Amino acid sequence: AYQRSRGSCHYRFEVDRFIDRALLANLQTITIIHGKGTGVLRRGICDYLKTHPMVKSYRAGTLGEGDTGVTVVTFK
Repeated sequence: AYQRSRGSCHYRFEVDRFIDRALLANLQTITIIHGKGTGVLRRGICDYLKTHPMVKSYRAGTLGEGDTGVTVVTFK
């Protein structure tokens, strides 16, 4: 799990590793749990997902998925 004290760039490493594992497992979608908090982590993750070559789309979770505390990612 990500901890804010680790530094602002550490989440990118964790998200990239999670994406790599999901792609190796041939998953079409994943859910990244980042919590609600101030939204800084969510925004950073979304900015990173915008540039990832294997990400087709992403969105905030719905009420039953975790609401704005999660981001659902779909791969190409």
